[in-house]
Order: sequence, then C-alpha cells, then structure tokens
Amino acid sequence: MTIQERLTTMEHIWDSLCHEDREPESPEWHETILAERKKIMDSPDAKFLTIEQLRERYR
Repeated sequence: MTIQERLTTMEHIWDSLCHEDREPESPEWHETILAERKKIMDSPDAKFLTIEQLRERYR
C-alpha cells in the first residue's frame, strides 16, 4: 500500500470507530493503575508542578 492508501484506510477506521454505538471496554488493569495513581495524588506527600515548572524541567 502507498502512504496515501494507508492514510485513507486509517481515516476510514477512525471514522467507523467514531460512529460506534458503544464505547470500547477498558481492560481491568486500567482501573488498577488509575486507583494507584489516585492514591498517590491524594497522598499528603504529593507534589504538583505548574505548567511553567514542567516546561522548565524538560527544556
């Protein structure tokens, strides 16, 4: 397939997914990871950065 054919195929796939009647189910391990991250965020030791601090860190 050419690049254009592959891109067109991807567009068709995305379009078909956007028109599905139901959302895909998340795997169970997603819930586990999200619960772990929430626990870390709710911890009194959690530290948060502003967007500007984050940008500085990765410059």
